[in-house]
Amino acid sequence: MNTLTIGNIINNAFRIGMKNIASILGAVILWLITIWIPYLNVGTTIALLGLVVAMSKGGIISPTEIFDAKYRRNMGEFFLLIAFMWIGVTAGYVFVVIPGIVISIAWGQALFLLIDKNLSPTEAMRMSNKLTYGHKWTIFLGQFLLAIILIVAIYVVVYILGIIAEFLGFLAGLIGYFVFMAIMLGAAAYIYGELTREPQTGSVEE
Repeated sequence: MNTLTIGNIINNAFRIGMKNIASILGAVILWLITIWIPYLNVGTTIALLGLVVAMSKGGIISPTEIFDAKYRRNMGEFFLLIAFMWIGVTAGYVFVVIPGIVISIAWGQALFLLIDKNLSPTEAMRMSNKLTYGHKWTIFLGQFLLAIILIVAIYVVVYILGIIAEFLGFLAGLIGYFVFMAIMLGAAAYIYGELTREPQTGSVEE
């Protein structure tokens, strides 16, 4: 049974994101504090994506996980993968927009796979394309609708509180930003968890 649906993406994004929002905030603060430290800052930057992998496995993440040495093992492969993805996605957007969107979704799990499964850049891209086969439309709509819902809700709250007091509007916007980030990371975690859990049967692309 296919559990990766638009409704499940939205529902579980809130569940996973809000459960880990304090830890995500703590991780971001620690990242900002240590971003000036060479070498370590590369590992902590990679670790921010690694939090998605950690959340996909259930439970509550620890902010200090960004200092785990495992995130500094494959720095070269990480940046090489970023370069490959940037070239492919950019080419897709330059020539025709829709192929760019399709490519970005097809390779959207590659960074998580490199971190989680210790794959090479090309292996991670191939595996991501395989895992997302038959799910691209669902992933795109799920994340797109979730982002619209969050943006509208946050805007309404900021606008209302801003009328009462400018400071309240600013504070609501700041809190809203972290809520948005946490829930979107929750969506990414749910999608990655479902794709890597489900057996791939080569279903027809949606």
